[in-house]
Amino acid sequence: MDKIDANALELKDKLVYLNRVAKVVKGGKRFSFNAIVVVGDGKGHVGAGLGKANEVPEAIRKAIEQAKKSLFFVPVKDGTIPYEVTGIYGAGRVFLRPASAGTGIIAGGGVRAVIEASGISNVLTKSLGTSNPHNVVKATLEALRQIKSPESMAELRGKRAQ
Repeated sequence: MDKIDANALELKDKLVYLNRVAKVVKGGKRFSFNAIVVVGDGKGHVGAGLGKANEVPEAIRKAIEQAKKSLFFVPVKDGTIPYEVTGIYGAGRVFLRPASAGTGIIAGGGVRAVIEASGISNVLTKSLGTSNPHNVVKATLEALRQIKSPESMAELRGKRAQ
């Protein structure tokens, strides 16, 4: 796959989850933060990143940088995905199904953030297994990575796209 230039796109970022982590040391507790951020241009490009730091803004900044490095393209057809797909990451399993126009995004939490960032406007989703935001976001991205455009699939099979 080609590397996508994040600077050429108008990316919007969305904070999915912010976690405070405590490390117990001799003097007490030392807090740090984890941030999961999804970035996308609403036209098919989407990526997610995890940032860790001692301050919240720094963790978010690191997560955005990481997300920009992990951008990939999702083929969106008429505001939805071309076919059903399931993404699995760890104990997280996300099922995505195409929907007719006017349905909207039927999703919650991390799945909704990823779907909105990618520019898909009509889709039915179901998150199975864990509700851990890390695994749910990565499972959703895995599902979207599996989607191939109808044109590329037809080309692989030596046929003509309809």
